[in-house]
Amino acid sequence: MKDLNEILGMASRVQEELARAQENLDKIEVEGVSGGGVVRVRATAKGRVVGVSIDEGLLAPSEKQMVEDLVVAAFNDARKKADEASNSEMSKMTSGLPLPPGFKLPF
Repeated sequence: MKDLNEILGMASRVQEELARAQENLDKIEVEGVSGGGVVRVRATAKGRVVGVSIDEGLLAPSEKQMVEDLVVAAFNDARKKADEASNSEMSKMTSGLPLPPGFKLPF
């Protein structure tokens, strides 16, 4: 049964590494931008929004719809970058593990 114990030990180590990687994702920040940089959204790689910046030139009442659209675009850009950063970090974590081809984490 040594093989089963080795497998269980490896699974335990993978779980620990996965938990550590998830913690690190909340420390990695990305910035989504739209409108050539007049709207910026900062988010963690876990998807938590930590800040929004809107150029004051956009704050005229007549620009309300455009500002709303730019904020949505910046949020979407930040989310895309957060997903990319998350995938990159998870790939680093799993690169040294002897997993079968096509096996995805988390379980």
